[in-house]
Amino acid sequence: MPFISHLINRPVVDSDGESLGRVQEIYAVQPEGEKHPVITALSVREKEKITTYAISEVTTLFSPVIPLSRPKNKLSEYQLTGNELSLIDDILDKQILDTNGIRVVRVNDLEISRVANEYLVSNVDIGTLGIIRRIGIPRPLENAITRLSKKSPQNSISWDYVEPLIHDEFMHLKVPVDKLKELHPADIAELISDMSHTESGQLLESLDIEHLADALEEVEPEFQATLVQNMTDEKIADVLEEMSPDEAADLLAELPQERSEDLLEMMEVEEREEVKLLLSYPDDTAGGLMTTDIVTVPPTLTAGQAIAYIRKQESEVDSVVYVYVVDKQNHMLGTFSLSELIFAEPSEKVSDFMHKKFVTVDVLQKQDEVAQVISKYNLLAVPVLDDEQRLVGMVTADDALDKIIPTAWKKRLPRFY
Repeated sequence: MPFISHLINRPVVDSDGESLGRVQEIYAVQPEGEKHPVITALSVREKEKITTYAISEVTTLFSPVIPLSRPKNKLSEYQLTGNELSLIDDILDKQILDTNGIRVVRVNDLEISRVANEYLVSNVDIGTLGIIRRIGIPRPLENAITRLSKKSPQNSISWDYVEPLIHDEFMHLKVPVDKLKELHPADIAELISDMSHTESGQLLESLDIEHLADALEEVEPEFQATLVQNMTDEKIADVLEEMSPDEAADLLAELPQERSEDLLEMMEVEEREEVKLLLSYPDDTAGGLMTTDIVTVPPTLTAGQAIAYIRKQESEVDSVVYVYVVDKQNHMLGTFSLSELIFAEPSEKVSDFMHKKFVTVDVLQKQDEVAQVISKYNLLAVPVLDDEQRLVGMVTADDALDKIIPTAWKKRLPRFY
């Protein structure tokens, strides 16, 4: 099968065999109503000069040397219309939206098919074979690897399901907003990280407050601050209220102090007090790392009552890792997991099946020590106690790892939801 990678830097000659240079770019246009882009031209570099020729001038596209149909002095230059896709510069190695799988994928290569007298972009290679071809291994070895990989998971998607991001001065986004909302926040964050500041701002502007908050939570606080700097204070305050308290505190800590204080005052009282509490602790402690989004129950409830009690807290927490049992002064008495609650008899008292021996950390304990505790006891989260032994929050395993593992490695780790 022919691929764009086979054309990169391929020699081009005229009908007399005179060298015209090497392939620099391949252009395609997707006609309205058609599912696949049609290749319309190729650019050839000879030293510092770049010349573009219509694909109709090409005698054979996929050959060791690409011949054109006329002598050099009779070839005319192709005039680009501005509607072309630059397949090498704008598509290869870029992110696209797979609207079938609703996911963001990276383009490693493009498969080309010939239909009648036209060359079409038929499939997008998102697997390792595309990378191998780009390295330039010998064709026989490439064919052997291709045969061996046929039992592997699907490594390509049809262009039918592709929505490329067309980057221009005004950031024209082909992807419908409703499709973006179906993406995982981490996918949206990855798109943002590859865009210019103007482009990312326009993408974020298309999202509602909930999806915007989710996407911002997936990027580092320093980057969050640059993304929101041009938003109105009213919108940022709404986003902060939607974010988990620890993420909101991290973002506010990165903003100028005066603006951060103004934004705090614009938040609802309950959310504001939670964030203020977190901001009061040093960054490198459990208090600076924890979230106050925790689920607590009193020990007097039965399992059935505890389920109803937890449901009432649904709007206040993003996810439930563990349930903590506390007294009226918020001293921690025990803990249990959701699975233990579900499998308990409805009439069984929480105090009977909760774990009375549990691991905690101090609110001023150093972050690396917190991470060690989580790792040693194989926890998804660890409760945080203040100096009066009251439960004030929890540190999740992924938040602890965020502080001690480089960003490049964090992307390889599984999520805890």
